[in-house]
Amino acid sequence: MARKTLLFLALSISLTLSAQYYPTKSQWEGKSASQVGLKQSGIDDAVQFAMDHEYSGQKDLRLAILQSFSREPYHELQGPTKGRGGPAGMIIKDGFIVASWGDTKRVDMTFSVTKSYLSTTAGLAVDDGLISSVKDKVKDYVWDDTFEGEHNSKITWEHLLQQTSDWSGALFGLYDWADRPDREGKLDDWRYRELKEPGSSYKYNDVRVNVLSYSLLNVWRKPLPQVLKERIMDPIGASTTWRWYGYDNSWMTLDGQQMQVVSGGGHHGGGVFISTEDHARFGLLFARKGQWNNDQLISEEWTRMIQTSASAYESYGYMWWLNKGPRSWDGLPSHLYYAAGFGGNFIVVDEQNDLVIVTRWLEPSQIGEMVRKVYNAMD
Repeated sequence: MARKTLLFLALSISLTLSAQYYPTKSQWEGKSASQVGLKQSGIDDAVQFAMDHEYSGQKDLRLAILQSFSREPYHELQGPTKGRGGPAGMIIKDGFIVASWGDTKRVDMTFSVTKSYLSTTAGLAVDDGLISSVKDKVKDYVWDDTFEGEHNSKITWEHLLQQTSDWSGALFGLYDWADRPDREGKLDDWRYRELKEPGSSYKYNDVRVNVLSYSLLNVWRKPLPQVLKERIMDPIGASTTWRWYGYDNSWMTLDGQQMQVVSGGGHHGGGVFISTEDHARFGLLFARKGQWNNDQLISEEWTRMIQTSASAYESYGYMWWLNKGPRSWDGLPSHLYYAAGFGGNFIVVDEQNDLVIVTRWLEPSQIGEMVRKVYNAMD
């Protein structure tokens, strides 16, 4: 009798999960705000706010990048760029589109939102047992000189994911110390700085993110865009228009084949180029804790792990930002997490409310207010 009860409960849970709406590859249904329990006036206000607060930087992103990182020594573009479009976005509630604005099919650079896609390939490697634990030292998986030495040999996968490794070196001609150097000091101060114990200090650094990408390619032994496409993007019905680029010189030979190490952002060009709609599908996958229809594409455990705050910086998880600590948005729940990129690119995920917000080319300082307006529509 007890066994029958358990089977009934399992079936009930399965039916409840499958009852959730998911878009098909060819169709994504919309509902009015009121149909999903939101105030239409509040959603309209949030959309208008996003459209009225366009990113103030250049639409020629080559210029925007070079101007923004001009103080970095030796900074140059090494990967492709693309001129951007105007403001665009989507609000997804209970799987349905309740608002969209701008050209949601346009493919644009997404800069450091790429890091959350990169993190996903790490999660898949953990799920598959290619990485036994994020606490493992990377040197045990990547046996060239990338992680040699007293300092670099201590670095774990978690340190790389949380940007607390203080990895020291150069990759593809880019030096770790030249990426976002301290405001104080000069070149020699940055070059010969005292290294910090892995895990003890947070530093946003694209060179070290690319070290993670390089390390994951060594583990997967096939291109990361292929992993992402086969395991995530195709199953969620993403378009075929997205691309993931590295640099002109970020090629390596693995198993007799040339493969590109893709970049974790657009700091030097490259990264993920993608549409708003494909971002929204990706966000919905995480809002549903890795499940798409009846398939667990990435483990629910990983969707919890990415929300693990770095001990050195509460606002950062596994290449997702957390609404906690010094970077939190006032008046919004702490369970929110989000991907963020240069120029005002965001994917905001709320598992508890089954809500996803995607914005493109929003003035970055205005994201908190825009999201607050969406939450005001819940009152």
